[in-house]
Amino acid sequence: MKYASYQYDGVDHVGEVRGTSLIPLGGVSAIGLTTTPDVLRDAPRKTADAVDTADVTLLPVVVDPRKIVCVGLNYMSHITETGRDLPEYPVLFPKYASGLIGAGDALVLPPESKQVDWEGELAVVIGRGGRRIAEEDALDHVLGYTVANDITMRDYQYKTHQFMAGKIWDRTTPLGPYLVTPDEVDVANAGIRTVLNGDTVQDSNLSYLIFSVARLISLISEVTELTPGDVILTGTPGGVGFRMDPKVFLKDGDVVTVSIDGVGELRTRVSVES
Repeated sequence: MKYASYQYDGVDHVGEVRGTSLIPLGGVSAIGLTTTPDVLRDAPRKTADAVDTADVTLLPVVVDPRKIVCVGLNYMSHITETGRDLPEYPVLFPKYASGLIGAGDALVLPPESKQVDWEGELAVVIGRGGRRIAEEDALDHVLGYTVANDITMRDYQYKTHQFMAGKIWDRTTPLGPYLVTPDEVDVANAGIRTVLNGDTVQDSNLSYLIFSVARLISLISEVTELTPGDVILTGTPGGVGFRMDPKVFLKDGDVVTVSIDGVGELRTRVSVES
């Protein structure tokens, strides 16, 4: 199944996606701490209140996650283009809920950064909490998958040896459009692509992840308890603008689209502050 977090007539909802219709779930207004797979499956469908996707504002799939854990250097193609060594342990860093935007929201370029870059990624949403989760059990803890664009301010990322300053800008991380349940997609073999103004800039496959989804869940849960609604961004393949020759960065009017087979297409228009 597919689900969307959306706002209609000023009220937040979670709905099941059926074609171009959204069927709101009774008793579920957001995906978060209480949202397990059973909650989504068993919630009553309010079919009389169905709305068209064109008439709503799509929100980030998870509007207010307790944790967003990001993974760097998780594709060999990206490691090669950055000139870094193969990591023996995942490169982890946080994002905050204040950084998220929904599908359809504009990415507004901050005036302070002149090197705003794209990073298409698979995002994992946790649906069953746990600590020290065994790798063989890890996928049982997944609520679903969605698409993310880990927008990065390269001139701030490289001010220090830590990534954080380039990653946590407010309202700069698109997440959506839909949450797809694990039974709907083979994330071990799905293609992932990023297209900028019609030109493909990233083209890879989730089979090339160095640390698999299950491995990431297991390792992250060693250091922090995972709870429903937590989000893991699994890393980006090669093809970022900072490593092109000449370098390419996002500018006013650009359209950047990240798509993952079976998960969805996340389209973002770029603008500047008015």
